[in-house]
Amino acid sequence: MQWYLKVLQNYVGFQGRARRTEYWMFTLFNAIAGLVLYLLDFLLGLPFVLSFIYGLAVLLPSLAVLFRRLHDTGKTGWWILIALVPFGSIVLLVFTCLDSQPGDNKYGQNPKL
Repeated sequence: MQWYLKVLQNYVGFQGRARRTEYWMFTLFNAIAGLVLYLLDFLLGLPFVLSFIYGLAVLLPSLAVLFRRLHDTGKTGWWILIALVPFGSIVLLVFTCLDSQPGDNKYGQNPKL
């Protein structure tokens, strides 16, 4: 939960680096919260109002942590655009699973240290 809150506190921080743990824990809690809100919408008979509002609220933090995760692997944040081509999401998934680039890179110092 601390990783989720850490990302939300740095919600527009596109600079720097994010460890795999930070990215994947945020993604996990984001998916759980989205699922709970989706179920609430369904049970209350709402036309996906709560899940839509939540999706808008976490859009910038999600993009920011993905940018920082790409920075940690030594890639520029613009690699996110590869998701727009067929099978580009698979490449993005591989990049997010890669280990941190050892030592400092042009995006900052290694967050593992």
